[in-house]
Amino acid sequence: MALVPYEEAAGVGLQKFHKPFATFSFANHTIRVRQDWRQLGVAAVVWDAAVVLSTYLEMGAVELRGCSAVELGAGTGLVSIVAALLGL
Repeated sequence: MALVPYEEAAGVGLQKFHKPFATFSFANHTIRVRQDWRQLGVAAVVWDAAVVLSTYLEMGAVELRGCSAVELGAGTGLVSIVAALLGL
């Protein structure tokens, strides 16, 4: 279980979750994801785990072509977006 403070000033590392957009570069594309912590909470921000998994997919560390997958509890869906851009 994770304990996540909801106040903007609660932690230095959490400030990025209160920005309205998060921007990433994957698969030769710039991906800009809208975030809304205040209204939707933890499900509406891009978590570090999604960035790590997206990087892992981009590195080609696992072969997923021809496989089916369902991304559950995906928050903003960054991993699915990256997988689609990579043609996985």
